[in-house]
Amino acid sequence: MNLGSYLQLPFAQHALLAGALVAVSCGLIGPFVITRRMAFAVHGAAELAFTGAAAGLLVANDAVAGALCGAAVVASLIGFLGVREGERDSAIGVILAAGLGLGVLLLSYYHGFATAAINILFGDIFGVSNRQLVLLLAIGIAVVIVMAIIYRPLLFASVDSEVALARGVHVRLLGIVFLFVLAFTVTEAAQVVGTLLVLSLAVTPAASAQRLVKSPLAVVGLSIGFALFAADGGILASLQFSTVKPSVFVTGFSFAIYVIARLVGPRLVRQRTVRSTLEEETNGQQAIS
Repeated sequence: MNLGSYLQLPFAQHALLAGALVAVSCGLIGPFVITRRMAFAVHGAAELAFTGAAAGLLVANDAVAGALCGAAVVASLIGFLGVREGERDSAIGVILAAGLGLGVLLLSYYHGFATAAINILFGDIFGVSNRQLVLLLAIGIAVVIVMAIIYRPLLFASVDSEVALARGVHVRLLGIVFLFVLAFTVTEAAQVVGTLLVLSLAVTPAASAQRLVKSPLAVVGLSIGFALFAADGGILASLQFSTVKPSVFVTGFSFAIYVIARLVGPRLVRQRTVRSTLEEETNGQQAIS
């Protein structure tokens, strides 16, 4: 079958829509993940989605619901144990080690097919059901709404938390809210690329965008664009080359964008510097005349 034929099938349409929903959420939170130095939190939340999935299978035979409940628990634990920024990474490491051990234990008691839990680790974008698609849409809408509400104070708190606190911004509360947004977004993304590769959508596009533009809004927009290209581009490439999993193409495209941004970024910075200098000289000459 060619690519056009695949695109007529519901599973391919569901995959592309799911990839787009995940990409928008990941691209939106990515710049804040980098600014707040929370890449390890993304990794920890992604890995522990497996533990939640195993618990969900054991209790209710529902891996996705379990992963989402696990995301809420992880966000609460990180928020409680990692109050200070210096303690956050160690707290995540402790939670991650204990959580993975618990996940393996829970899975050992499950006597059915554990494919749903394993898919959380490696992703199964072509297996997205109508129910999962609705859930992804609900999570995506919730993430966009919450981020729109907290965007300005969160940006302020992320850039300079001490000044933000002095100005009356509820820095700790914002941090906890963002942790919940991050945890649910990461769990959502795990269904596309798996927990082991989730950084390719939640961190890499934002890291690429920050190399090319400086405006916070421009970084967010470009981050979402890069995530969309990597996610849906990877899915389309996998449909064309069916022997390769989508997660391989998604991570490959995401990394390629980052490499290009690293190469092009310094040149853009120099051009902006030269342009800014010329504008200052022109303004100075006009002021003198």
